[in-house]
Amino acid sequence: MPKTNEPIDAIELLTQQHREVAEMFERFENMTDRAKVSKKKLADEICNALIMHTTIEEEIYYPATRAASDETEDMIDEAVVEHASAKDLIAQIMEMDPGDDLYDAKVKVLGELVEHHVEEEEEEMFPKTRELKLDLKALGQEMQARQKEIEASQ
Repeated sequence: MPKTNEPIDAIELLTQQHREVAEMFERFENMTDRAKVSKKKLADEICNALIMHTTIEEEIYYPATRAASDETEDMIDEAVVEHASAKDLIAQIMEMDPGDDLYDAKVKVLGELVEHHVEEEEEEMFPKTRELKLDLKALGQEMQARQKEIEASQ
């Protein structure tokens, strides 16, 4: 997560968060079954990062993108449904322990779901958003402020 007060555009912010979460999923994949405490800590970190990310997208980025063009409607609807699936898995993972049946499988499936979602956003939604008449710097600032609030409450 960006620590500077430098304004970042909304798409750069989201893309940066995508990379950070992908790296966390990769670290999780490389952990051994014996690393239960580390696994739980990292899985919770992933879940919290995704909760923050989906919240700022749903509260700020998606509404702004939807309001700017009717052409984004289907993309955003699909993204919101994907978020709902991810949130369901996140809730399950956060209630579980690494020794539980299906724990690793649920984290892996969450990673695959997120990977698919990220690909669609970065290849379809973000380029479309760049074409719209949005102030992406102002949107990015608003999203960073909301991110800080969420992280402070986690």
